[in-house]
Amino acid sequence: MSGPRARQTAVTGIGVVAPGSLHADTYWKNVKEGASVLDRVTREGCEQLPLRVAGEVRGFDPSALIEETFLVQTDKFTHFALAAADAALADAGLTKSAWADAPYSVGVVTAAGSGGGEFGQRELQKLWGQGSRFVGPYQSIAWFYAASTGQISIRKGFKGPCGVVASDEAGGLDAVAHAARAVHRGTDVVVVGAAEAPLAPYSGVCQLGYRELSTVEDPARAYRPFTSAACGFVPAEGGAVLVVEDLERAGRRGTAVRATVAGHAATFTGASRWDRSREGLAHAIRGALDEAGCAPEEIDVVFADAMGVPEADRAEALALADALGRHGTRVPVTAPKAGIGRSYCGAPLLDIVAAVQAMEHGQIPPTPGVFDICHDIDLVTATARPAELRTALVLSRGLMGSNAALVLRRGPAQDA
Repeated sequence: MSGPRARQTAVTGIGVVAPGSLHADTYWKNVKEGASVLDRVTREGCEQLPLRVAGEVRGFDPSALIEETFLVQTDKFTHFALAAADAALADAGLTKSAWADAPYSVGVVTAAGSGGGEFGQRELQKLWGQGSRFVGPYQSIAWFYAASTGQISIRKGFKGPCGVVASDEAGGLDAVAHAARAVHRGTDVVVVGAAEAPLAPYSGVCQLGYRELSTVEDPARAYRPFTSAACGFVPAEGGAVLVVEDLERAGRRGTAVRATVAGHAATFTGASRWDRSREGLAHAIRGALDEAGCAPEEIDVVFADAMGVPEADRAEALALADALGRHGTRVPVTAPKAGIGRSYCGAPLLDIVAAVQAMEHGQIPPTPGVFDICHDIDLVTATARPAELRTALVLSRGLMGSNAALVLRRGPAQDA
């Protein structure tokens, strides 16, 4: 007698709020063209900080998208997540009627690295300047790293398995793996993603402790991974949300399957220990390939972590060679975040979106602003490269030592 069907996890919806892009289509246009939207920091209160360049989300009006009841309870990082979740659900063709009779069939998972720094700073200033009676009641939840998961589920009436992943920047990939496992265990749909808002003054000061942070003043030179001029990373706001669901269920609904989540693995090698990250990242890559049942030579494109620190970039290039063998120096590698910035946990989610779109369009987006490559990798630069893409590998590392790898396969309709 055969056992129960092994459920596969399909990506059916995508929502993006990112620097230069408030929609997934605009995001792909910018990424495909290799556009850089990095610019001087304009946030009030950040003028005197050594941090000069960032990826800011501009033109985003939360009041046009989110009810006032939720706006007053939440920080900007949750506003981004709520808007991206709406877009992902719409892209997946899921309206409230789809879960009205089965709210326990839909779960939510988000990742967060810093929480609601802007909201928290505002309320602490009231505490110090006016006293405790002037601190709002939502201070207790709005700054909390789990706020986005809670508010998405409350606003939409989702009652399925919910969670938050706080495992450094690589938590963005870990959250998708967590969601995929929920689908494997029987949850029909999971809304999963990450969005960050780290450009408030308090949050900016906290980041100054990262030696990997770029303080270069020229936006064109501030974030140049895999080059001899690598001088650190540029932080960014925003992120992305996906809808993932059981592949067969998606087929019954008649919705387009944009990709499938095939494999994931994670390791930990210690804060800023980039020499150790070589081994840890290679181990994560091998684990993700094993779970996906994927041979190294099947990887058609790699979306790199691209820390922009010489020793970190070198470790990543060597990890690819360690894990993929000779294919590691031949497989096309790209890092669109060089033109967007690293939105911490949101960065790998944006890479997942770019990987899905690259497989759909048969084009590998370039790494903006990078030409003088000084590592033994096939980094795509200048213009998008046409390619037949069936399988993508997305990598992420965190400043505190987390490493993760995720294998995606293109949607089955594209193979028909």
